[in-house]
Amino acid sequence: MDIEVNYKNKRRYNTAKYPIRQPLLLTYLIWLLSKIALANKEYKIEKINMEGLKPPYMLLSNHMYFIDFELAALGTFPHRVNNVVSIDGYYRRPWLMELIGAICTRKFTMDLHLVKSIRKVLKRGDILCMYPEARYSPCGTTAYLPESLGKLIKMNKVPVVAVVHHGNHLHSPFWNFRKKRRVPLHTTFTQILTADEVARLSVDEINQTVQKALQYDDYRYQQQNNIRLTEPFRAEGLHKVLYQCPHCMAESKMASEGAELFCTQCGKRWHLNEDGTLSALSGETEFSHVPDWFDWEREQVRLQIERGEYQFTDEVDIYSMPRCWKFTHLGKGIVTHDAENGFVVQGEYRGEPYRIQRTPLQTNSLHIEYDYCYIKPLDCFDISTENDSLYCYPRQENVVTKLAFATEIIYQQHKQTAVTL
Repeated sequence: MDIEVNYKNKRRYNTAKYPIRQPLLLTYLIWLLSKIALANKEYKIEKINMEGLKPPYMLLSNHMYFIDFELAALGTFPHRVNNVVSIDGYYRRPWLMELIGAICTRKFTMDLHLVKSIRKVLKRGDILCMYPEARYSPCGTTAYLPESLGKLIKMNKVPVVAVVHHGNHLHSPFWNFRKKRRVPLHTTFTQILTADEVARLSVDEINQTVQKALQYDDYRYQQQNNIRLTEPFRAEGLHKVLYQCPHCMAESKMASEGAELFCTQCGKRWHLNEDGTLSALSGETEFSHVPDWFDWEREQVRLQIERGEYQFTDEVDIYSMPRCWKFTHLGKGIVTHDAENGFVVQGEYRGEPYRIQRTPLQTNSLHIEYDYCYIKPLDCFDISTENDSLYCYPRQENVVTKLAFATEIIYQQHKQTAVTL
């Protein structure tokens, strides 16, 4: 049984608010600010099958960095857009987010009011923009897309546009977003479903269409377009994503420096080439393509879970976000994660215990952050309920990527079992 954190007199931010219609003046201002932000970057916005399309429609975008919002703003101008935004996007600026018509939610929760807000935006005749991956892509490839997306589209009976950004991950990789690289950006807006097709197709068929449209691989994009990244720091931080050594199989022993990735346990080193490929400095190059190494790690986690070997327990430093103006430090706590119980977070705040559990079927994915800038520059993961968000900083190093893999795999296994029963 859950025991929520008792904040006593502190009110929680009310996410169950209907968004206002974005003021037209702000639509123009957002476009202008986006143009200024992109002024020194090489970018191209391409529209496919968009002739004659006018709002209302749903805009589904992949997600790699904040620059995604700026490119989406240019592509939708001059129409009004309401964006679905996680509560940490409201940090210290809830008034501004409310003013531009953002829709607040907590990640990976059952938010029924979000569904109502989306319907309201579309009935007003505007564009609803959402990022269904709900987090930045760890390695420039498609992250988990929830099956509920098809039901949401079917319910609203409007056209669907897929926005796919290419190059954004290379420009600002999630694992080292502070050091930008010079990369040509290419964004496509493609109408993938008309209103008639939404009405005719099944939910499964809609999901298949969305899944196909939102496939991307920034490293393939780099190689296909002969893009060279000459920055000497280009591999720094990559060990956060490629955390397991394929040579000695050690986990969380990888490190990076300059253009090299290496294992601190066995000493093997790889070079991240200017074209985005990897080369071992000695012996076999196990993976020349970064996403292939990433997918291999996911498979190792799956095998551990299937063998009954997966279990995570750690002391964590916890910060929560019941409101938007500041994070509340809850102190130390204990987090466990396994295939049977999902996540359990336990601790005390001001002498009173709390216990939050998210069962496997309640958490289809996990919000992770590398060097989280809002609290302290270390890796963390976020366990959210409908009323709160707990940002957990583990004592163990370089474990959050594996936690994200495990969360998705365990969810899929429980979902499959529930369907079979």
